[in-house]
Amino acid sequence: MILMLFGIILNGFILTNETNFYVLYIFSSIFLGIGFYNLPTWSIVFLTAIVVSCRFFLIPETSHNLETFLAYLFTYLLITFISVGLMKNAQKVREDNLALTKALANALDSRDTYTLHHSENVTRYAVEIAKKMNLSKDMCNTIRIGGLLHDIGKIGIPENILNKPDKLTDDEYSIIKLHPTIGYEMIKHITTFKDNGVLDIVLYHHERYDGTGYPIGLKGDQIPLAARIVAVADTFDAMSSKRVYRNELDLEYILNEIRRNKGSQFDPRIVDIFLSLFEHEGQVTKEKSYKFIMDLKMENAWE
Repeated sequence: MILMLFGIILNGFILTNETNFYVLYIFSSIFLGIGFYNLPTWSIVFLTAIVVSCRFFLIPETSHNLETFLAYLFTYLLITFISVGLMKNAQKVREDNLALTKALANALDSRDTYTLHHSENVTRYAVEIAKKMNLSKDMCNTIRIGGLLHDIGKIGIPENILNKPDKLTDDEYSIIKLHPTIGYEMIKHITTFKDNGVLDIVLYHHERYDGTGYPIGLKGDQIPLAARIVAVADTFDAMSSKRVYRNELDLEYILNEIRRNKGSQFDPRIVDIFLSLFEHEGQVTKEKSYKFIMDLKMENAWE
């Protein structure tokens, strides 16, 4: 629509005798289809007719008649609806990918009733942090997918270790620590995940800010931002959920533990932003905190 207005200004005030700027109106139709693909058909036809009217009346030609106008209208409608079709197809592919990602996450969660919905909860908390940090929509989408898949490597961990009610031995813990690498190896061939940072979340969400984490031992800002965000969300949900070896922990205790590990396990800035989600007038209150958690769990993380 900006291009259409730009074309109107150029043709109406500067380029009255030029005809080669009709391409601006073609671009207007293309971007009309891309930007407004979800509008009703009649709205798209109406907006396209406005573009055609501007094209018809503001660019002088030797033959201006009804047949010419209808020919323009047909051509521009064709261009617009091709763009609409391409955008709808792109959105369908995106929605299918998200549905598949959620299905994979649910398959993992279903192996352990005590961690059911863990991936979805982590996603919601992590996205909320990202929004509070004013990160881009693309980054939030990356965190959505990465949050759902962050523990996908646990599919490769034996259930007797994954669901062990007692304390893990050193050898068993070493096996558990393989899950980021296993997850990375499982999905590393998906080009989109490599380009948008999902792989970073899967591989690095157990790295610690002080460099003592795994699997590599990255430190500080060496750890990708999305992975640092998911690390906080992951710890919070793990501590606030019932596990096979313990009940859920008290909320005040959890928040204090996250605060205590600020700068060691977690990025200090992300901890401050996360804790601010629970604050009311600068104070953390149980009422505010529980409302925040319940609101997030009732939200649709896919919007």
